[in-house]
This record gives sequence, C-alpha cells and structure tokens, in this order.
Amino acid sequence: QVQLVESGGGLVQSGGSLRLSCAASGRTFRDYAVGWFRQAPGKEREFVATISQTSLVIDYTDSVKGRFIISRDNTKATVYLQMNSLKPEDTAVYFCAADRRLRVGATASSWGQGTQVTVSS
Repeated sequence: QVQLVESGGGLVQSGGSLRLSCAASGRTFRDYAVGWFRQAPGKEREFVATISQTSLVIDYTDSVKGRFIISRDNTKATVYLQMNSLKPEDTAVYFCAADRRLRVGATASSWGQGTQVTVSS
C-alpha cells in the first residue's frame, strides 16, 4: 500500500476553479495508478477521474469531462486534479485512491482521508 494525503479543498464560487493535490508517501508512487473520487452527504462515493502510472491512460466521468484535468508528477509523488467551471453539484468530499492496476476503481487498495470542496451559487 501507499499512504495518500489530499489537500487544496475549500470554498469557491460557481464558475470558479480549484486545484486539488494528492501527495503520496514512500518511493513506489510510480508503480500506482491514482484516481479521484467524491462523496456528497447522503450519496454514494462517485468516480471522478483516473490516471495510470505513466499518464498514458486517463479517464473521466462524463459529468466532469471538459472541466477537470487530472495529472501527475512522479518526481514529486503527487497527483493533481485541476477543477474548472465548478458547479454547486461538484460540492463533495474529494478522495484520492491508488492501485497497482492501470485503472483505479472502487476496490482501490489505498485511500486518502479526503478534502472538502464546496461550490456556492
């Protein structure tokens, strides 16, 4: 497993932007694909985006395509989620997760504790 810590959440107005970071501990970060998930109160955890070990496989859920960009810096052992044109429905706790497979899903082996993103209207 790898230890993950999210940061960068906060309060932003509708239409604004925010960049989340997912920092990993250890020196095996490059062996893990990383994904972003989010969970709003009373709702199930939802997949947002995933990026493979060398950034060759990138996927987004339909609701964020064209607005969010996932990227990674293996030297810094960090994955980023640039969120643009934010909407109130993006409000949620955002989690990052890691897995040695090419795609990160709900069964990911490692999870961070989350960072709150609130989008006001």
